[in-house]
Amino acid sequence: MSDTVLRVGAEDGEALLLRPWRPEDAAGLVRVQRGDAALRRWTGAAVDDEAAAARWIAEQTRGWETGDRLAFAVVAAESAALDGELLGHIVLKEVLSGGGRAEVGYWTAARARGRGVAPRALTALTEWAFSGGLTRLELLHQLDNTASCRVALKCGYERTGTLPAAPPEYPRDGCLHARRRDGQGRIAST
Repeated sequence: MSDTVLRVGAEDGEALLLRPWRPEDAAGLVRVQRGDAALRRWTGAAVDDEAAAARWIAEQTRGWETGDRLAFAVVAAESAALDGELLGHIVLKEVLSGGGRAEVGYWTAARARGRGVAPRALTALTEWAFSGGLTRLELLHQLDNTASCRVALKCGYERTGTLPAAPPEYPRDGCLHARRRDGQGRIAST
């Protein structure tokens, strides 16, 4: 597993750490997911107990091992330790199969919504991905998820189209956003 840790300063809110998921995050993951109907609606993933959480975390670990799915727990940077309050999840998907392209995805805990966690984590992941050589990132959310649309636009991901529903994995129409890095290393619009 990677020891990559991305630090996000506290200029616009609390300091954050983006770090790979760890087995000891299972209980916190269950607490975040339990009873959060909005999170379950948008992600489709249900983690109801620590065994399910352990399986989900193991999948994230396998992604780091293959290099094709780089998932981070988003935690409050309460100290130098990496075990602050769990605020969300952010992931870089299809890294190896994309030819310089990848997809980003994220979710936030109910108590973290409206605190700027998602845009700050997305900005940090975007900069890290582009500095690592990726040239285009795509972000897909359900069409009726207006909060994710606002986050994407705030972070420079332009809306590029609508994708039709493809049940059961994608039960609703999707909104596709993209952001690319230009040849001079600057982040540019699509």
